[in-house]
Amino acid sequence: FENCGGQLTGPNGTFTSPNYPAPYPEFTYCVWYIQTAKNSKIKLQFQDFFLELDPNCQFDFTAVYDGLTTDSGLIGKVCGLTQPTFESSSNTMTVVLSADYANSYRGFSARYSSIPLPAPVEPDTFLTCSSDSMKIVLSKSYLASLGYNETHPQLNDVSCSPVVTDSVTFSFPLASCGTIKKDEGHSITYTNIISFSANGRVITRQKNIEIIAQCKIENNSTLEVIYITKNNIIQNTTAVGRYNVSMSFYSSDSFSTPVQQSPYYVDLNQNLFAQVSLHSTDPNLLVFVDTCIASPQPDFGSQTYDLIRSGCNKDDTVETYPPLEHYGRFKFNAFRFLRSFPSVYLQCDILICDSTNTDSRCTKGCISRQKRAVSAHTWKTSTVVGPIRLKRDLRSADHSEFLTKADAGEAPSLHQYSFYTLSFVVLISNIIIVAAVILKYHKHPAEYYYQKIQSS
Repeated sequence: FENCGGQLTGPNGTFTSPNYPAPYPEFTYCVWYIQTAKNSKIKLQFQDFFLELDPNCQFDFTAVYDGLTTDSGLIGKVCGLTQPTFESSSNTMTVVLSADYANSYRGFSARYSSIPLPAPVEPDTFLTCSSDSMKIVLSKSYLASLGYNETHPQLNDVSCSPVVTDSVTFSFPLASCGTIKKDEGHSITYTNIISFSANGRVITRQKNIEIIAQCKIENNSTLEVIYITKNNIIQNTTAVGRYNVSMSFYSSDSFSTPVQQSPYYVDLNQNLFAQVSLHSTDPNLLVFVDTCIASPQPDFGSQTYDLIRSGCNKDDTVETYPPLEHYGRFKFNAFRFLRSFPSVYLQCDILICDSTNTDSRCTKGCISRQKRAVSAHTWKTSTVVGPIRLKRDLRSADHSEFLTKADAGEAPSLHQYSFYTLSFVVLISNIIIVAAVILKYHKHPAEYYYQKIQSS
C-alpha cells in the first residue's frame, strides 16, 4: 500500500496508517523500522489512534517491538480507541500495523523522538576470593545504569541478603549461599550467580542480566573471575589471590597446644610434631603433605635433607598421620646438621584436593618417581617453619652471654681485686723468707773467736 511502512532514521519524525484519517484498507500489513543515533532510545507517542475494538486485539492491531525485527522483544500490542506511548531500551524499534478483511477505522497518527542515554557506566564491581569466603561488591551507580536498585540483586540462595551501604556487598562462605563447586582435576571452581528480581511483576522490559562470580583455585594461585552477561555480551575482570595455609609445631601428638616460641629449642632425638593447617570454610577439602625438606639456611639454597618426598617417608624417624579435615600431620626426631650449623629450617610442599574425588593425588599416599604422574593434584603451595635449635646450644649461648656481661660490667672490680691479691702474695712471701732465716739460725748457734791483744 502507498505510505505503508518503511525506514525511519532521523532523530525524530512522524508516520500514519494508510489513508489516514480515512479508514485503512482491508488486509493491511505495514512495518516501520525506526533507528536513531547510538547511545539513544526511542519514545513513540500515538497522538490519534482508532482501530477495531477487540479485548484480545486479534483482528486489527498495532504491535511495537524492541529492536529492528519482529523477533525482538514485544513492547506492546494495542487496538481500539486509545493514545498509547512506548519506549525502547535502545536506538531501534519496529512498529507493525495488521488488519483483517472487515471493520476498518481511521487508523493512527504517530510521532517518535530520540532520547539521549546517559554515558555508559563501566562495571563498578569487584570480587575477592579467600580460603574462607567470596565477596562481591556492586556500586549503586552501576546498578542504576542497569535499571535496578539495591533491592533487586540476589544470589543463587535468595535467603543470603547483601549488606547495603554506599554499595551492595555480598560476603559469604565458599560452600554456602547456593555456591556451586566443580572439581576439574587440576583446579576447583566455586561459582555463584547474582540475578535481578523483577519484584513480582508479570512482565519486564529490562534486559536479562546476570553477574557470574567465580573463585578458581589453580596451581599456586586463586583466579578470581567476575563477568556480567547482558543479552550474551560478556565483560571480564580478573585478579590473583591465594589459599591461606600455615604450619606450626605442637608440643604433643594431641596437636592441641602449638609451640609459640621462636627459635624452638629442643633436645637431640626429641619427637617433633608438625601440623599444616588449611584455613577454609569448604568442608570437602583435603590437605596432603607431599614433600618436606630440612636445611640449615632459611633460603634452602645450601645443603638440604629430605624428610618426606612425593608422599614417601625418607627419614627413618618420620611418621605421617592420616589426613584429618583441613590438617596434614607428621612427626620426626630432632637432629642437627654437621659442621656446627646452629639451626634447622623446614619447608613443606602442600597439596589440596577435593575430598569427594576418590582418585585425587591426596588419596594416593607414597608415589615413587616412576609413578609421579599417576594423578594430578588440585592445588599446591609451600610453607616454611623454623628455626629449630638444640637446648645445649641454648645453654652454651647463655653461658657465653653471662661471661660477656661479667667482662663488660665488672672489669673495674676485677682489676682492683687482682691488685690486692698481688700485694697479699708479696707480703706472705716476705714473711716466709724472714721465718726461714730465723729458723736457720735457731738450728745452727753462732761460734765466738778470740784474738790476742798485741803488746805495745
